[in-house]
Amino acid sequence: MEHPVLVLPGFGNSGPGHWQTLWEARHPEWRRVQLGHWDAPVCEEWVRVLDEAVRRCAAPPLLVAHSLACLLVAHWAQQSTFSIRGAFLVAIPEPGSPSFPPTARRFSPVPMQPLRFPSLVVASADDPFGPSAFARRCATAWGSRFVDIGEAGHINADSGIGEWPEGYELFQELAR
Repeated sequence: MEHPVLVLPGFGNSGPGHWQTLWEARHPEWRRVQLGHWDAPVCEEWVRVLDEAVRRCAAPPLLVAHSLACLLVAHWAQQSTFSIRGAFLVAIPEPGSPSFPPTARRFSPVPMQPLRFPSLVVASADDPFGPSAFARRCATAWGSRFVDIGEAGHINADSGIGEWPEGYELFQELAR
């Protein structure tokens, strides 16, 4: 793939069994953005770190975001002047949900303006952190393609999806 890929984990970072980590193992040229403060993230700090990571890329990158990082991408898109090739947005959490981490600050309200780059939102029908209907509303507002993959929990290591080949195929479609 000629474009750089930046991996953006969500709250708590993505552990060894997470599809993001497994995809990175297959693609050593991909770069995980060390957003910092994984358990007490502040939106503005994450936006600044992402902006710096995008600025350092030789070409407009593709973003691979999970969970809270999807909200990060929406906030970043409203503030940054840098270009990206596209964003793969998986398992959008709803800030108003009772399961939303109370230590994640200022990710609400979620920007609901169209994104200026191609994007794909992937949702699960039984995500405990954000209902599929919320993800669909975000996708519609952002101008993103929307895919509901059925019951897959939070689409993470706990979901038992391993390397998530179906997700990788969706990512490849966006990358093309």
